[in-house]
Amino acid sequence: MSSLHLAKHPTFAAVEGPVLLVVMDGVGIGAGDEGDAVHLARTPTLHRLAEIAATTRLRAHGLAVGLPSDKDMGNSEVGHNALGAGRVFDQGAKRVQLAIESEELFRGDVWTSSVARVRESGQPLHFLGLLSDGNVHSHRDHLHAMLKRAHAEGVKKARVHVLLDGRDVPETSALEYVDALEALLLELNDAGADYRIASGGGRMTTTMDRYEADWSMVERGWNVHVHGRSTHTFRSAREAVEKLREETSAIDQFLPDFVIVDEKGEPVGPIRDGAAVIFFNFRGDRAIEISRAFTEDAFAVFDRGARPNVLYAGMMQYDGDLHLPERYLVTPPLIDRTLGEHLARNGVSQFACSETQKYGHVTYFWNGNRSGQFDAKLETYLEIPSDVLPFEQRPWMKAAEITDATIAAIQSGAHRHLRINYANGDMVGHTGHREAAIHAVQTVDLQLARLLPVIAKAKGALIVTADHGNADEMYEIDEKKGGFLRRADGSFRARTSHTLNPVPFHVWTPGRELRLASVAEPGLANVAATVLQLLGFAAPEAYEPSLLA
Repeated sequence: MSSLHLAKHPTFAAVEGPVLLVVMDGVGIGAGDEGDAVHLARTPTLHRLAEIAATTRLRAHGLAVGLPSDKDMGNSEVGHNALGAGRVFDQGAKRVQLAIESEELFRGDVWTSSVARVRESGQPLHFLGLLSDGNVHSHRDHLHAMLKRAHAEGVKKARVHVLLDGRDVPETSALEYVDALEALLLELNDAGADYRIASGGGRMTTTMDRYEADWSMVERGWNVHVHGRSTHTFRSAREAVEKLREETSAIDQFLPDFVIVDEKGEPVGPIRDGAAVIFFNFRGDRAIEISRAFTEDAFAVFDRGARPNVLYAGMMQYDGDLHLPERYLVTPPLIDRTLGEHLARNGVSQFACSETQKYGHVTYFWNGNRSGQFDAKLETYLEIPSDVLPFEQRPWMKAAEITDATIAAIQSGAHRHLRINYANGDMVGHTGHREAAIHAVQTVDLQLARLLPVIAKAKGALIVTADHGNADEMYEIDEKKGGFLRRADGSFRARTSHTLNPVPFHVWTPGRELRLASVAEPGLANVAATVLQLLGFAAPEAYEPSLLA
């Protein structure tokens, strides 16, 4: 009998209708203060669910989702991995940290080949990625460790192309990371090296697009990193940040692209034939498109100009099915036997839907970093195109359209299990606009109100949870004095990153009373077995237990 075979649950009778799982992205349980947009929002449906459904809260950060420590914020990638896998796997940040500490990364063929290539060619070793310690897409310690190791191994030239965060870290913290990097580069240069920052830009303007939402970001990044072309040129990264902030009033994530030039006005670090390029982000979604630009021969999305002949590698392989990129420094987690695969192999029909910003989360990340369907005859994946507009201007995003499609899917009777993601709480939370975030949470609550009667009529089950917090903390907290940090003008300093807060969990079967099981420190990984129980199946081997008695 296949290891993917699902056994019938020994005591629990399956619900008659479909089982719908709703992920309210970025909607955590906060402190209930004036920085908590979830608390401030009018959410009658969530309040009602807390009364009529089996309700608890789940851990969605740190060790509960495979990150190095409980000081690490959860994120959408690892959250959906845990939701879909039913187990906790060591995630990118932890795997990279261990590979550096053990020096496994530096003994690997990709690192040694990269170093050998630039030694032979005389070209720089280029590092490109998010300059941050948010530990969501990258960590600056990983970059610093690689620069030190490159210097120790005799690499004479290195160039760093910095993408500024202000999203997983405080919104105007870029200079903290730039100054620390410049201090390290100065130390290495004093020992005879030629290491410099070469280009950069905010992560939401430059390079780090995802799900093909806005390829112009990648084209912009390609031009500054590879060709050294930008309308914004400066003598240093600090000058770039200071001047661009003054000119645009933008926070870090939205700063324009820039190029660093020498005293003659020439770019200090264009990428040329013979170079090696390491993209040092470990998370995949915002690394795939730039990796395609570097590696695909038949690339027609934008005009790359003369593509340099380089050795390109990722910190990890960002898409295992597409083998993208072919070269990578650290092996990603092998996530097998996901909920989606189990259901597909047991003939259970599925529906997955979100808008572009989170579509890959209910498909690719949900399925263990796997592209495509397990069985196209049984699975329907639907992407609702996102607006290409600032999210604070459209906090409702595409929630109504997702609900329209989900209601139609339920009423069709074609799907036994459905999973959807409302991106509002996360994407609007990242903007730092509290009022817009309140509107975003209210939008999600309204959509839940539309779903309840449909589930009731279909005699199904509804699970409502989140993958991590975000909108629940819209102001930076003063950890030393308490209260909120303030800007120079006295206003509260906006928080744009995820939180360490737990997330809500509601499971409702109209007309049937459910009891929660006694599970110590329940987390996102417990949700998969809960879905299976509602469908009438026992949890597979090694899955975290169901949250239902």
